Amino acid sequence: MKRAIDILGALAGLILLSPLFVGVALAVALQSPGPALHWSRRVGRDERIFRMPKFRTMRMGTPDVATHLLADPDQWVTP
Repeated sequence: MKRAIDILGALAGLILLSPLFVGVALAVALQSPGPALHWSRRVGRDERIFRMPKFRTMRMGTPDVATHLLADPDQWVTP
């Protein structure tokens, strides 16, 4: 029963927030060329790596390291 409520709640949230998601994707696409989503590698349960989609905030071709490790992060961040 809990699983069904979780799935229905997630689906309702996705439907309600979909206009916002489309707006953010359009804003990203207008700011810089390339896909609106970036697939980030994260560490999950049992220290297994999984891929998580995020809206892209950095320009294409940015080195895949933490922002604070970049020599000049301002040149990579999109407006």
